[in-house]
This record gives sequence, C-alpha cells and structure tokens, in this order.
Amino acid sequence: MRKKTYTVAALFAAAALTLSGCGGGDSGDSDNTVAEVSTDAGSDKAATVLDKPFEKPDLVLTDTRGKEYDLREATRGRPTLVYFGYTNCPDVCPLTMNNIAVAKKQLAQDKQLSQAEKDSLRVVFVTTDPERDTSAALGKWLKGIDPDVVGLTGSFDTIQAGARTLGISIEAPTKDKDGKVTSMHGTQVIAFSPKTDAGYVLYGEDATVDDYTEDLPALIKGAKP
Repeated sequence: MRKKTYTVAALFAAAALTLSGCGGGDSGDSDNTVAEVSTDAGSDKAATVLDKPFEKPDLVLTDTRGKEYDLREATRGRPTLVYFGYTNCPDVCPLTMNNIAVAKKQLAQDKQLSQAEKDSLRVVFVTTDPERDTSAALGKWLKGIDPDVVGLTGSFDTIQAGARTLGISIEAPTKDKDGKVTSMHGTQVIAFSPKTDAGYVLYGEDATVDDYTEDLPALIKGAKP
C-alpha cells in the first residue's frame, strides 16, 4: 500500500495546496463547465497516516431526508469516511465518491469481516455548495452513486468551519460573467477510527478504487492501512 506519515503541521500545509475548482453553468451546458485542480507536487501517496489524528468535527447539519444529523453522535463508534464536495462538480467529486462506492461493494467478498462490521461503515458526503445542494438534490445525486451514503447540507459557514478543523479549505461558490459556477474545495477524504472516533488516515484525490478496496477492511477495524 502506498502510504506516508506526516506531522499535522505538514498536513495543513499540504491541505492548503490541495484545492479542486469545479464548476458548471446554471444551464447545465457542458461548455459552461470548468475544472481546475492543483495538488501537492511530488506526492504520489494514497494513504497518509497521521501522527496526531483529527478530532471529529462538531457538525450538526441536515441529511437527505430533511432530518437533523449530528455527525459526532450518529457516527460514534463507527468507521467513517468524510468527504467535502458538491453535486455539480464535473469530475473530482463524482470520481472520488464512485471509487469509494465501488470499493465498498467489494466488502461483500471479504470473509475476514463479519456482516456487522461491514454494515458499520459510514460514508458521509458534506456539500460545499449548500445553496444548490438541497436535501432533495443531494439525495437524487447520491442515489446514482450509493444510496447508503449520508448526504449533508446546511449553513455554508458551519460547513466551512467544520472542514477547517480537518485542515480542509473550502470557499463559497462564485459565478463569473458567463454563468460558470466554481466551488473551490479541498479534495481529501478523512477516515475516522471506530475505536477512537479520531480522523487518523487521509486520502488525496489520486486514491483509486484499488486503494480503498485494499484499505477498507483495516479502516473498519480501526487499524492502520
């Protein structure tokens, strides 16, 4: 497995450099779609094992059913993957979520995990574009990827503050004169341990289906990948 250990200080520096700019015009015309990605140069590692894990964000948002969802309480004691992105993103977000969804399906073939362990995994998608990503919009989008994924929306300020505690930078979506909407956001996936509820492993946008498939059994048990 490709992996690297960073100090938290180094992680924050790397996170500041890992932003994805995805956008789409209101008309849905593909010609109005832009995507720019800049990453931490020189890093080809998928899994980053943190020497000082992150505390799980204190986020209380709204899920795809329109119900209040307390991230800490709802995922306490469960292996959890958290990703910040948005449904109108043309490339990085759907690719990341699909990679995780495919890897998650592969768990059915893992005979070293009990069904209860497999069912304990939570994947949480937090929108960075809450104005457009309503509960209904999130539900419709996630249904085509993995309906079991928890989709969350709410106040942008609340979401931004929660992401910041994980070293993930997100900016409010902007629209240019041509109607192109761009949302700049960090592309990291944070894995939280079921043993400590701390975020101890980070994945960049280069993480593949194979990376997640190989690592999920260990993450579910709270072990290092």
